[in-house]
Amino acid sequence: MVSRADRSIVAEWWRTVDRPLLAAILFLMLCGLLLSFAASPPVAERIGVDGSHFIKRHALFLLPAVVALISMSMCTPKQVRRVAVILFGISILLMLATLFVGTEVKGSRRWLHIAGFGLQPSEFVKPAFVVISAWLFAENSRRPDIPGNLFSIILFAIVAALLVAQPDFGQTLLIGIVWGALFFMAGMPWIWIGVLGALSIGAMTAAYSFFPHVAGRINRFVSGEGDNYQVETGLDAIIHGGWLGQGPGEGTVKNILPDAHTDFSFAVAAEEFGIIACMLLAAVFAFIVLRGLSKAFNEKDSYMRLAASGLVILFGIQSLINIGVNLHLLPAKGMTLPFISYGGSSLISMAIGMGFVLALTRNRPEARQSPTRGFGMRLGHPAE
Repeated sequence: MVSRADRSIVAEWWRTVDRPLLAAILFLMLCGLLLSFAASPPVAERIGVDGSHFIKRHALFLLPAVVALISMSMCTPKQVRRVAVILFGISILLMLATLFVGTEVKGSRRWLHIAGFGLQPSEFVKPAFVVISAWLFAENSRRPDIPGNLFSIILFAIVAALLVAQPDFGQTLLIGIVWGALFFMAGMPWIWIGVLGALSIGAMTAAYSFFPHVAGRINRFVSGEGDNYQVETGLDAIIHGGWLGQGPGEGTVKNILPDAHTDFSFAVAAEEFGIIACMLLAAVFAFIVLRGLSKAFNEKDSYMRLAASGLVILFGIQSLINIGVNLHLLPAKGMTLPFISYGGSSLISMAIGMGFVLALTRNRPEARQSPTRGFGMRLGHPAE
């Protein structure tokens, strides 16, 4: 326990941070490390590296992720915004760089290789974009002379254009959903709802019409025909696990699942630990989303309320997409399960985002003010 007399930064942070939310996030990080022991060795053997290759790298990525989570959660709301602006600027420049010098994987340029590690800048732009958009929407409502909504639309167009250029339609859709939710919570006029809805339908239609791989994934999902090997194998792993699972290290379907350690780690968890364990894992995700939204909605400052809500929605929608793909409820899309799937960029960027949430929802006692004092100050007279 921390003494009430201790006024250090760490002591103040511990007294004010949402400890249940922090514990749930750290629990997911631990689950991700444990699942890497089950999911990654078969993948490592297939590509000809040491069986513990991905386990070691996951543990290595976990250290800066925890540091990022804790350090970001100690920020003030103003510091969160400043960090987001810096992170956004750097990420946008790196996303531009990937289009020219990035490594091409499966027809997409999303990665920069630096000192032996792959960096995916689009992962880091997500939490930064959410915080900046929330601030712009809040400023627009607080100061109508500042065209915050317009600036947010411009930023969204820049991010979406860079993602489409890679191309990465899954991340574009995710960013679009979160940005639309923020715009709606900020009091979007009905005319904007109609315009943006029409533009969204037009964009999805264009993606289906002009990008064969997008059309192929949707067609395979709807018809069930074509190359659905990975999705069907993931579903087989879930069915093979049953209610209680085959036991740690006893899964067999995972051995032929290409992306067992990344996009289909949920299926591996189901095969080895069972559907009940996966339901409990899903309950932890739900707890984080509901707890985060509950804390966010209690914030009186519109910037803090919108930013925390947007970051939690980002976390929830990404989790929902990954689990939906694993259960064959959504078309296949390469999107990680937050804190569970292998991937340093995803792990660290999500830790930054949830650190922002913890920072924005910390308990901040309001200055108590008597009605007389408040009334006097509002009139411009000194309170007695």
